[in-house]
Amino acid sequence: MTATDTSALTDAEIRERVVAWLRENLPPAWIEGIERNDGAKLSEGRRQLNQPEFLEKVAAAGWAQPTWPTEYGGAGLEPAQARVVEEVKSEYKAPRSFNIIGLGMGAPTIMQWGSEELKKRYLLPMAQNKEIWCQLFSEPGYGSDVASAATRAVRDGDEWIVNGQKVWTTLAHISSFGLLLARTNPDAPKHKGLSYFVVDMKAPGVEVRPLVQITGDAEFNEVFFTDVRIHDSHRLGPEGEGWAVATTTLMNERVALSGSGSAGGDIIGGPVDDLVRFAKKTGAYDDPVLRDELMQAVIDGRLIRITNFRAQAKRKAGIQPGPEGSITKLFQAEYNQRLQNLAMNILGSSGMAWDPGDTETAGRIRAFLRSRANTIEGGTSEVMRNILGDRVLGLPRDIDVSKDVPWKDLPRSG
Repeated sequence: MTATDTSALTDAEIRERVVAWLRENLPPAWIEGIERNDGAKLSEGRRQLNQPEFLEKVAAAGWAQPTWPTEYGGAGLEPAQARVVEEVKSEYKAPRSFNIIGLGMGAPTIMQWGSEELKKRYLLPMAQNKEIWCQLFSEPGYGSDVASAATRAVRDGDEWIVNGQKVWTTLAHISSFGLLLARTNPDAPKHKGLSYFVVDMKAPGVEVRPLVQITGDAEFNEVFFTDVRIHDSHRLGPEGEGWAVATTTLMNERVALSGSGSAGGDIIGGPVDDLVRFAKKTGAYDDPVLRDELMQAVIDGRLIRITNFRAQAKRKAGIQPGPEGSITKLFQAEYNQRLQNLAMNILGSSGMAWDPGDTETAGRIRAFLRSRANTIEGGTSEVMRNILGDRVLGLPRDIDVSKDVPWKDLPRSG
């Protein structure tokens, strides 16, 4: 069953249709494990599943991105209907694409600013997890001050020649395409001389170098551009108006990084429920102070979830996210760090040394270390507070003496 002709369906009928589709396309052991609450059977089903094939099928059926228009691989559902789809997928623990930059940031930007040709070319493979995307904004000298980007794009007929460097580019090493912000007019003020492009990450002249983190992983990368050619048809938005396009990406980024359920993404088995089980297992649950902290975590998590529902409903109704997205990004990042600190308190001295075969403890330590990046990536907490103070609370802005100065005349380090 596909998502064809769903507009007139009731919630119960949508649920029935999605459940039927999952029963047809997930291994029988997977379905049995879910419906009988049998962890061993679910594990057996996981081993049997061809995940890339499943992700392609779920997108082809329209259930991967249910609010997207059908012509781009969605189901064309209203936000309330889509919530039913997502609830069923969560109930059956259906695999999801990890292409958060593509789906959460690239897709909304392409839908708003891209040509029909670009939408048809990129959105369906994105939904099918066939093409991973990255975001090429930050530079070695310009992290939070994205508008000061120095990577240059020079027009050459119907093409642009790009030279420069980006840094902290998540998933660049496995990405097919990137969202690139480059300077096309150095004589204009920094916010007015930028243009926005879709770049092929496998194109000649693109070099990706991984950056190893404290966890030992290398999610982030440096990316170097040397005479990389991009056709003008892959520019999003008018020439010189890249900052407006980038703002679309950034607003969606904050919603994507604070999406409901993402708080516990690095905690094995889910956010707070897992910590409660773990605390009972270790005996730490007998501590009344710890129980108070767990209860506060439940309350905070529920607040984030409710706030996210509101933000997602606005976005899926065609209303672009605004600065209020910084609320959940700020709270989400600090909330996940509190959860990880709580996990370390439950571990106690066991977190200092553990048996090499103890994958649970190793996973918790990795999650704790990884969470240090939460208040940096996607905009630091300091930047989020500035945005909220300025654009939500209406507090006076910091004085920006560079606002109307041509970019080429701005003082730069080095």
